[in-house]
Amino acid sequence: MTFRPRLPNQTRDARPSDRRVRHRSIGGVPRCLPRPTSGTVELLERLFDPDIWRDVTGGEIAERVRRLTRVTPLVPAPALGRRTGADVWLKLECLQRSGSFKLRGAAARLAAIHRDRAGTGPVRVIAASAGNHGLGVALAARAFELEATIIVSAQTPALKRTGIEALGATVEVVGATYDEAELEARRRAAADPRLVFVSAFDDDHVMAGNGGLLAREMLAQLPDVEMVVLPVGGGGLAGGVGVEVVPRGIRILGVSPEVNCAMRRSLDEGHAYTTYSGGPTLAEGLEGAVSERTFCMARDYFPDIVLVSEIAMRKAIVYAYRTLGILCEASAAPALAVLLEQPEAIRGRRVVVVITGGNIEPDLLDQLLAGTVTSS
Repeated sequence: MTFRPRLPNQTRDARPSDRRVRHRSIGGVPRCLPRPTSGTVELLERLFDPDIWRDVTGGEIAERVRRLTRVTPLVPAPALGRRTGADVWLKLECLQRSGSFKLRGAAARLAAIHRDRAGTGPVRVIAASAGNHGLGVALAARAFELEATIIVSAQTPALKRTGIEALGATVEVVGATYDEAELEARRRAAADPRLVFVSAFDDDHVMAGNGGLLAREMLAQLPDVEMVVLPVGGGGLAGGVGVEVVPRGIRILGVSPEVNCAMRRSLDEGHAYTTYSGGPTLAEGLEGAVSERTFCMARDYFPDIVLVSEIAMRKAIVYAYRTLGILCEASAAPALAVLLEQPEAIRGRRVVVVITGGNIEPDLLDQLLAGTVTSS
């Protein structure tokens, strides 16, 4: 079917009052949260190459990424505001060129490869993906004239596989889970010096592109945001956003599927689950493990991770379509589901909810709207 997004009415009547509300932590004071005055540099020196971060968020790479991506709308959601008692805004990454935020990070990494390896002979890239990262890599590879191979698992939706192939990349199905696909992609890259692995989340360029550029764009659109709500899988997006917003006193609330929540489990148990086998989830893009680096970022910058059920995610997708007039894929749905299921989590705040992607299969959407989906 053909779908045209219907944006919410461009008004700000969702805000319950003009009274400013102090930040609160859902689970108490975050354990390692630095003071806002510590700034971004401290985190960069511990977890990133600061030169890469500056290049991606404000240098030559930033300009290359901006030419390939689009500024996505930030729109008010009065219906959600009335339901939650908050001033709710939606950052519509579902309207990004590839259908998700993942294009930002993929474009940043491939722009750097294209620039830094110019004149060294043909370079190929390989990535593992649940779908959206592969779409981003394929689109960026076409723009920078790089050969790309995307390894996906058997769980990757057909819509995303065919989309990757349509952009000119080679798609191979390996394994039953994302972690198995990533293991194969890393193995091939390690065996071939001309083949560069492009991580979906644990990479300086990718995190700075996905999180840093998105956060800066959002802050330019709504400087006085108080909380950002987003889905958490491997933690790269939340970590990259955190670098930019937490030093400004803005809280991050992460949300994961309760049956597949490697980062929440890592935080609860005090160590990174760098291998992880959770249960099957509709949100296949959030499956899999975390890295030591993204675990450290979560501990410091987004220790509050709420879990939502599969039923809550299905309801969120339907609500997004019927009430908000947007396409919200399953891997984006947790951020919306928590507002519908736990409105007290954001009450009294000015909140941006990142709708990270809209690449949902038409058949699945039809089944959800008809109420005929009974399992993930």
